[in-house]
Amino acid sequence: MTDPSARPTRAQQRRQTEARILTEARQLFAELGYERTTIRAVARAAGVDAGLVMHYFGTKDELFSRAAMLPADELPTGSADQLAEALLDSVAKRLVSEPAASLAVLRSMLTNADAADRYRAAGQPQLSQIAAAIPTPDAELRANLLSAIVHGVIIERYLLRFGQLADASPEQIIDLLRPCFQTLATMPAPSSTDDPSTDGPSTD
Repeated sequence: MTDPSARPTRAQQRRQTEARILTEARQLFAELGYERTTIRAVARAAGVDAGLVMHYFGTKDELFSRAAMLPADELPTGSADQLAEALLDSVAKRLVSEPAASLAVLRSMLTNADAADRYRAAGQPQLSQIAAAIPTPDAELRANLLSAIVHGVIIERYLLRFGQLADASPEQIIDLLRPCFQTLATMPAPSSTDDPSTDGPSTD
């Protein structure tokens, strides 16, 4: 006889259904973007009625907000070297397992202003944390460059699928990125005497 206690409760069934809907929504938002993804398509992919999706999540915007919720990377508060390695670890995870939530936002933000605003708001605290760990006057610029590299790699690998980056192993990509990340995170800023723009007028 089946143990009644082994059957999922109504609350558990709801959580499972919500999770399934969110999984399918992330995939569709990542593949199609915000504008082309519909509540009906998400419902069909999740095997539920469209009305149930709206009952659980309300509007498409609210569904997108939940589906594209991005957990912040856990970055160390130690040295710049440790920061660089933590960022590389974060990239490696995204290279091993397709980051559906990130892709949903990255594709959608190109056509939806709310998605772009949401992504900026979610990323700003981490940019500030990265900049705080870099011991150079141009730390904010370096933090933005590191972020741009991460986004560029993800977009090229999963959305554009351009060239060898789409098929290269995570280990190979990380090995090539490591010197760049270490340089941006740790190399001292050039002194003003090295900047040609600071030279005096030519006597020629």
